[in-house]
Amino acid sequence: MKSEFLPMCKKDMELRNWEAVDFVFVSGDAYVDHPSFGVAIIARTLERYGYKIGIIAQPDWKDNKAFGIYGRPKLGFLVAAGNMDSMVNHYTVNKKRRKKDSYSPGGEMGKRPDRATIVYCNKIREVYGDITIIIGGIEASLRRFAHYDYWEERVRNSILTDSSADLLIYGMGEKPIIEIAECLNMGMEAKYIRHINGTCYTLNDINEIYDYIEIESASEVKIDKNSYAKAFKKQYEEQNPFLGKPLVQKHDQAYLVQNPPSKPLTQLELDDVYELPYQRKAHPIYDKFGGIPALEEVEFSLLSARGCYGGCSFCAITFHQGRIIQSRSHESLVDEAKKLIESDNFKGYIHDVGGPTANFRKPSCEKQLKYGACKNKQCLFPKPCENLEVDHQDYIVLLRKLRKIPKVKKVFIRSGIRYDYVVADKNKQFLKELCEHHISGLLKVAPEHVDPQVLKLMGKPDVKVFDKFALEYEKMNKKIEKEQYLVPYLISSHPGSTLKSAIKLACYLKKIGYIPEQVQDFYPTPGTISSAMYYTELNPITMEKIYVPKTKEEKHMQRALLQFNRRENYKLVREALEKENRYDLIGNKKECLIIDRENSQSNNLKYNNKMSNKKSRTKGKSFRKKRK
Repeated sequence: MKSEFLPMCKKDMELRNWEAVDFVFVSGDAYVDHPSFGVAIIARTLERYGYKIGIIAQPDWKDNKAFGIYGRPKLGFLVAAGNMDSMVNHYTVNKKRRKKDSYSPGGEMGKRPDRATIVYCNKIREVYGDITIIIGGIEASLRRFAHYDYWEERVRNSILTDSSADLLIYGMGEKPIIEIAECLNMGMEAKYIRHINGTCYTLNDINEIYDYIEIESASEVKIDKNSYAKAFKKQYEEQNPFLGKPLVQKHDQAYLVQNPPSKPLTQLELDDVYELPYQRKAHPIYDKFGGIPALEEVEFSLLSARGCYGGCSFCAITFHQGRIIQSRSHESLVDEAKKLIESDNFKGYIHDVGGPTANFRKPSCEKQLKYGACKNKQCLFPKPCENLEVDHQDYIVLLRKLRKIPKVKKVFIRSGIRYDYVVADKNKQFLKELCEHHISGLLKVAPEHVDPQVLKLMGKPDVKVFDKFALEYEKMNKKIEKEQYLVPYLISSHPGSTLKSAIKLACYLKKIGYIPEQVQDFYPTPGTISSAMYYTELNPITMEKIYVPKTKEEKHMQRALLQFNRRENYKLVREALEKENRYDLIGNKKECLIIDRENSQSNNLKYNNKMSNKKSRTKGKSFRKKRK
């Protein structure tokens, strides 16, 4: 009997009466046939166009035989590291090995290599020699140019040259992969496929290219941080599917060429992607291991839109999905919700209806669909653009439709909410419905910091906007008679954050009566403005010099300041305060962050009994009480 999943071995292929496959898809993730997993989307898209796909999920990269289970594919290999960059998947910000891989059976770590895309491609070359290899996914997408690598603390070449692949697809790859497949199917060699948007390729001679921008070479950006910042700015500015120009970066004797990004999918095209015949679960071979943990987070969630014009400097969405919102129709989302109900595991709760930003459902303005996002202007920062169309009505109507579906008890929103967009909306209907129907006690939002200089570098609004939202949120919950609280997300040690900045944030937290349970240290991952700042100590957009906390000592101090009430952080907090001559924050006064242990044994005992036992998870009551 033919399997409903795509083949994972030669036996599966034979059950379908296939003599060979067109493409073999090698993935660093376990095989989950769900539209939240990139491999499933690309494989099902190819299947829709009549191509035969065989999946090799998490092969043993030390065994050549693992890459030859289907024999030689007719058209080539597709390679992706998985839903995450393999180095981010493996290592914490402190470069310590993680204990769990949520994209592997049972969460087991070690099922993929470091730099999985490169390792897989090199193995395929060993087995098949000169065969077409196309790389894609988040790892390939964000490492397409010469890039700073946090784990090796150096600039690496484009992953396309390091992997020896023929083509690289960046961004969301449904359109490029079909165009590439059609070219290969017609007999065109991969080295001549140079015209497809959303792809990168290499050339020995660039005389055949016209109207391009040549950025600083790989050899230049490796030795000169000024050159790196300039190159990154050009890369960032040309991510425009309508007006962007090809980018060229020399790598030794060859040239890396990036074609402009793919055009955004229409609503009909995006609907089609999410209506493909996904099984919406992990392959049954993983059942004995306890399944795939990452699926649990998305199994009963709906992706409403792609892209984000929020413009956060530390986020790679701009460089991957782009700034133009592409949304699905209400009908498509309602149909998918009805499929969720059919699952034996469905308990009546849709866990999320969102995307990179939940409350973005359309492009920020009409101009974006003709000219793309503005090159030198943000939609929300430092304040909402005069052309920004602030309107939650479409999202409200969608949520109401989902709530009315029989057997649906509650529809949650767990994707990020842009609170500044909510504040900009004069109609408070969305805030009311959000509080009434779509959260359960806590709403997570991301002010990230309070220091104006840090917020400016982050691309985040002034803290006054967050304060205004917090007040509106509190008033709304009071009006509807619900006891619900905010959980602010914060980042420590972001470029531009000095000890003074961290102390300012700690004082703000003291004032509002909130201590975060978890603090995210800034993580320099490929493809973000903030990572370019971290490496170069320059703002690549303005070329201004900025301070970057890099030593372990200072990063530990900045982190400790955000959890100043913890007993184990006392020494670090005191050291930071003394270093900045903030002795006014040490003592028994209301505004002090810590007591003066060294001069008060009784206070020391009081501190230990009271502060170390205080739960640091968000206490909405205290957050709310302090605000009053």
